[in-house]
Amino acid sequence: MNTLEILFYALSALAIISAVMVLVSKNPIHSVLWLILVFFAISGHYILLNAQFLAIVNIIVYAGAIMVLFLFVMMLMNVKKDNEPQKQLWVKLIGVIAGGSFLTLLIALVKQNTSFQGRDVLLKDGNIGLIHPLGQALFTDYVVPFEISSVLFLSAMVGAVIIGKK
Repeated sequence: MNTLEILFYALSALAIISAVMVLVSKNPIHSVLWLILVFFAISGHYILLNAQFLAIVNIIVYAGAIMVLFLFVMMLMNVKKDNEPQKQLWVKLIGVIAGGSFLTLLIALVKQNTSFQGRDVLLKDGNIGLIHPLGQALFTDYVVPFEISSVLFLSAMVGAVIIGKK
């Protein structure tokens, strides 16, 4: 086992443990903090896949902006434990059954297809996730869709400002 495999398994274990902690944490603020740790573990996976741009964007956008927004909304809502309704036993049981069924389905899918056939095609070029080839492709081959999406984002921001004004 080489160091990349050890790092992959360590990041995977960190992501899975953190995701479970998101679900079992009683405090919503702690859940958000565990989710930030999940995003950092996923960014580590992106770096292992030589996709540094995706790793940086994942940290900046998700672990930074989105999680700050989540924390801000939770603080504004002033979530109290005594206001939370208690779930009935049958709702918890249905959740456990649905989660177990989904886990069984995932295990069956992994057992069915253990090897990815297109792996050699994807990894033949060593700079697949780097910023320079991505920028080169965006501003040469995909410049028109890139500009159309930027105009759509700009119009959505203007619309949000107009709707948000009183």
